[in-house]
Amino acid sequence: MEVEIGWVTEYLDQIGMAVLMLRRTLKVGDQIRIQGQVRDVTQQVTCLEIDHTSVLWAQPGDDVALAVTGPVNVHDRVYRIAKNSS
Repeated sequence: MEVEIGWVTEYLDQIGMAVLMLRRTLKVGDQIRIQGQVRDVTQQVTCLEIDHTSVLWAQPGDDVALAVTGPVNVHDRVYRIAKNSS
């Protein structure tokens, strides 16, 4: 199951980072999917930053930078993939 947690507000292709505006919490270790009209990237969160400072989690309303494994676009939606409970 996927839950929408935010969207991409900026993509920094030189350093492989995306800036997200969060509607829900996000933490290092979460599995996420970034989906847009052109691309669909699924990855584990390995690095989060707020104001150039590494953090373990971010909360709704935060602008957070996230290392991404592939290119994404502004306005792409970000979903957290729920862990299988079985």
